[in-house]
This record gives sequence, C-alpha cells and structure tokens, in this order.
Amino acid sequence: MVNVHEPADDVRVPRAQVGSSPQHLLATVLGEYLDSSDADLPSAAVIAILREFGISEPSARSALSRLVKRGLIATRGNGRPPVYHLTPWAIARHRTRMRHFLTFGAHPPPWTGAWVQASFSIPSSGQAARHAVRRSLGALGFVGLYDSVWIRPGSDAAPVREALDDLLQHVAGARWSVLHVRFDEESGPHGPASAYDLTSLASAYSDFIGRYADLRVAARDGTLDPAGALVARTSAMDSWRRFADIDPDLPEHLLPQPWPRQRARETFLDIHSALGSLAQARLVEVATPHWPDAASWVTHFQASRDEPTTDSSH
Repeated sequence: MVNVHEPADDVRVPRAQVGSSPQHLLATVLGEYLDSSDADLPSAAVIAILREFGISEPSARSALSRLVKRGLIATRGNGRPPVYHLTPWAIARHRTRMRHFLTFGAHPPPWTGAWVQASFSIPSSGQAARHAVRRSLGALGFVGLYDSVWIRPGSDAAPVREALDDLLQHVAGARWSVLHVRFDEESGPHGPASAYDLTSLASAYSDFIGRYADLRVAARDGTLDPAGALVARTSAMDSWRRFADIDPDLPEHLLPQPWPRQRARETFLDIHSALGSLAQARLVEVATPHWPDAASWVTHFQASRDEPTTDSSH
C-alpha cells in the first residue's frame, strides 16, 4: 500500500502508516517539517506529499478537512483551490510535542519517592461514570494498583483532582479522594511497580530495536535515497512517539534490568538524525511543482542527544 520508492541495497523500509490514519500521518509530517504559520501551503502540495505514503487524493482531502476542524490548520483567503497554513496554536503544540518526543528517555527522572493516589467509590448504577473515570485516569498517566485505587509517579495532583471533580460531582453517591503517598517497599511484589506491565513494555522496546536495526545501519551508511528516507524517518517517529506516551518513566530501581529503552532511543535518534536532510529534500522535490516557495519553508527537526533544534532554511 505504501509507495516506498525502493531504496538502494534492497533495504527494507518499515511501513510509515502502521495503524496511522491519513489525518494522523499528515499531522506528523506537518509537525516535523513545517515550523511557521506564515507559510502558505497549497492543497495540491499536501496531496502530493501524502501520495509519498500511499494516501489517495480523496483521503488526503479528508485529512485536510479534519485538521481544519481540529484547529491545527486553517485556510488563507477564499481562493480556489484553497491555500492552508498551520495555526500559531498548532506550531506551539508541535514544538512542545517534538521536544517531548526527542528528549524522552535522555535522562532518568529526578526521584523523591512521591506518588499521587486517586481513590473513588461509585454506586453500581454509575457504570458509565466509572468507565469515564478510568479513561480519564489512564489519559493522565495513572494505572490501577487495585480496583478503585490508581497511582502515578510524581507530586502534581491538580489535574486528577480537577478531572474527578468534573466527572463525579453530579454522580449521586460517588466519593473520591486524591492523596500524596509514599510506599514503604517501593520495589517489592506489592509495591507500585507491580501495577505496570513492564514485561510487555520491555518487549515493545526490544521489538522496536529489532524492527529498525537494518534501517539504522542503512541510515548510518547513507544507502537510502530521499524518497525512502522520508518514509523511513516518518515511520521511526510514528513508532517512537508512542513510547513517550505509554512509558510511565519510572525510576531505575523499579525497572527490570537490563532495561532496553536506551538502546531503543539510540536506534531512533540515529535514524531520525541521519535521514533529516534527505527527507526534507524529498518533501521539497515533491511539493515544489505545486508550491514554488517550498524550499523556503520546509525544514526538519534535528535532535541532539539531549535537546532538539530546528534546522531551517529560512
């Protein structure tokens, strides 16, 4: 399905659209390669870019429409065909998210032993509210220690307190509390680490390392062409960004050893750094026939081992 433009030396480039909708893929590409709300982006250029990933024109137009509804992009003027631009809010969001993805795992988190605990009791008639609470707690990084006792590392209790207040204040008979806690035996079998499926997470990191091993070598050796580099770099980012969202970033003494995250991070950074200029060049090449100013605006994030920067041509 994905048009990879066969790279040199028969390197197998992972698919860039694994589990990704065209909308998600477009948001990823725009976040990686466009860093100004002043750039006028013709719809034809977007269609050409998404074609690199095997996305049809109707699906590309649908993705544009959905990102407009989400407020990530907006139309400029009333011309036909339409011209789009990233909103300032989207630029700020992309920069924050890119910094998060590119620095995740660089340093062990400072650890004070503090945890936030959320406990709740909801009558049996409040099944919908119970599901809503669990979804909200999961989105905030909490995990269930027991049925109605959820925890997350750190000391910031304000977000979960606000969420529970909003969700349960009108649920008859519901009770809840938010506490700052410490565990007497953090690393024991009944400690907080037992609430996490660290075995599956370690396996996911190891799978990432194996999946991208050949691509890492190809990126280092310079055997990918620009078209292959664009798809491969996007695939690596799309896979890595999930870890930044699902890994609770527990302190080292609570993790099984050896813990494979650092090897996975090095794999990702080698690919992301080595292929940045090639991917940017391919985007400029495919967009320029529809967007003559593409070379002035298309850029790429370049991560150091600690802090990301934007390598811009303008």
